Amino acid sequence: METDLIISAINEIHQKADKALENKDVTAYTTIFDEGFTFTPAEGIALNKRDYTIDLKKYFGSIKEIHTSYYRIKSSVEDEIFTEKIARKSVVLKPNLLIFSKKQTIQTEEIYHWKNVKGEWKVVAIEIVLEEKY
Repeated sequence: METDLIISAINEIHQKADKALENKDVTAYTTIFDEGFTFTPAEGIALNKRDYTIDLKKYFGSIKEIHTSYYRIKSSVEDEIFTEKIARKSVVLKPNLLIFSKKQTIQTEEIYHWKNVKGEWKVVAIEIVLEEKY
């Protein structure tokens, strides 16, 4: 039962985060992260919350639109950390010349590590374990 309550709470946070992504609202999106947050891309160096936020601002400035959806592959709770593996599909429209756009689809598998901090679920780490762009 407790796992169901956690999943329900985290689903709501994912919905708000996805909406923030689609609105390209860095501030709203990064509120889900703990202060000690780390982001590890598929083939790259781990970033702290500050550096990841800077990268997001640059990325959002370089795209016109983003649409994203996900589904949970598996989840578990251990030592007060809720871990989930999700599959995400994002469609990004990038400017191409003056009035045209280029469409890119990005599919990822991501591992989220969540912790309840003062009664609120926060992401302490995200690892991108697989990324395909086409």
